Amino acid sequence: MSDTHVGDVVDGSGHTPWPADSFDDSVLIPLWLDNPVRPVARPAASGAVDTDLLVVGGGFTGLWAALRAVERHPGRSVALIEADRIAEHATGRNGGFCEASLTHGESNGRSRWPGEYDRLHELGMENLDGIEQTVARYGIDCGFVRGGTLTVATRPHEVGGLGPDEEGFLDAAAVRAVVDSPTYLAGRLQPHDCALVDPARLAWGLAEAAERLGVRIFEGTRLDSLVRRDDGLEATTGAAVIRANRVVVATNVFHDQFRRAKWSVVPVYDYVLATEPLTDAQLGSLGWDPSIGVADSGNQFHYYRVTPDRRILWGGYDAIYHFGRSIGEEHADRRATFETLARNFAETFPQLHGIRFTHRWSGVIDTSTRFCAMFGTAHRGRAAYATGFTGLGVGASRFAGDVMLDLVDGETTERTRLKMVQSKSLPFPPEPLTWVGIQVTRWSMAREDATGRRNLWLRILDRLGLGFDS
Repeated sequence: MSDTHVGDVVDGSGHTPWPADSFDDSVLIPLWLDNPVRPVARPAASGAVDTDLLVVGGGFTGLWAALRAVERHPGRSVALIEADRIAEHATGRNGGFCEASLTHGESNGRSRWPGEYDRLHELGMENLDGIEQTVARYGIDCGFVRGGTLTVATRPHEVGGLGPDEEGFLDAAAVRAVVDSPTYLAGRLQPHDCALVDPARLAWGLAEAAERLGVRIFEGTRLDSLVRRDDGLEATTGAAVIRANRVVVATNVFHDQFRRAKWSVVPVYDYVLATEPLTDAQLGSLGWDPSIGVADSGNQFHYYRVTPDRRILWGGYDAIYHFGRSIGEEHADRRATFETLARNFAETFPQLHGIRFTHRWSGVIDTSTRFCAMFGTAHRGRAAYATGFTGLGVGASRFAGDVMLDLVDGETTERTRLKMVQSKSLPFPPEPLTWVGIQVTRWSMAREDATGRRNLWLRILDRLGLGFDS
């Protein structure tokens, strides 16, 4: 007897039916930002402002740079400007996976910087430890839990990629004992290299901690221009002129001040759903330790986790690039993608049939051709920037903050000597080549997910060290 419900949709492959209206009454706002404790926006900068260090951008990268600047040099004069509100964009729209990796995973890191990857891994773990210590030191209430990540295979050809002969590998029975889904064929549990957080609360906590140490934060303050003067740099905004000795720019995909940074990344929209809170019975049916985050193994992959209020956050899979590097509100609500997410959720967790989604949202990821952050300087070394995190910036942003401070302070450190820091990401080509290349790459990656084989196009990109990812 069929278990199809009235109003459900079944695709032609015979997959699990799913409720077509499961997100129709959801609100279009990130779960993390739909919070009554969200701080009131700070005033905008006005008039003349003088500071030793100006930080541009109020996401994780800028917040870490500002906080680390005054931790490293107590009493240093630091000002931070944010065009919108703290955590409004990528920082408040991600899944809250705070990973140790600085290189977007081991495979990417080893292939690009084989001689220093082991040290990069150590630095990444030290960086994650530093985040955990910061949360504890300043009493930041952000639901920080460090249970690691579970990577799962849902297709037979993905099992071998999880290292069946290596420590941490789980067969089908073992992985379903960690999180129960009939789609899981195998898994790999890495228990130490990732924490889960409420990213907005983490950002708000970092801002508050920075202010307690003397950092001035201005919201609703967009950088219009940055020019070099004899005695430093001068930034102009709508109502202020800010004079600074040094500037770090942490605007990620919204870069428009530095040509190299602008062309080295493209904006990719990532989409997310969040369920209503799970009951004890529903959470028990999954056997899921909420401190563990999950991701599947495909190129088009889902990431998902249990939130502190016992919802399932379900995102990823359908990374969308819009022609001409377009960023706009018209891209925020894409029904076709949310339908795909809901359908795939139902296939993964059929025991939760009928559950509804209360929140849907999207965010813009700064994707680079090397899949991880790149760094640079401008204005004769008085300004530095970091961009191109490609979706793994929650943790790596702290490391990036320290790198930028090293660069503008003219300090030669282990970080600045890294080939990863010194090398540059190849820029994306002009349109229509970028759009065509990304569409061909997305189609090829979907084919690899289905067949387990990389086609000629992907092999060429591999040889060139290029790619597209979220």
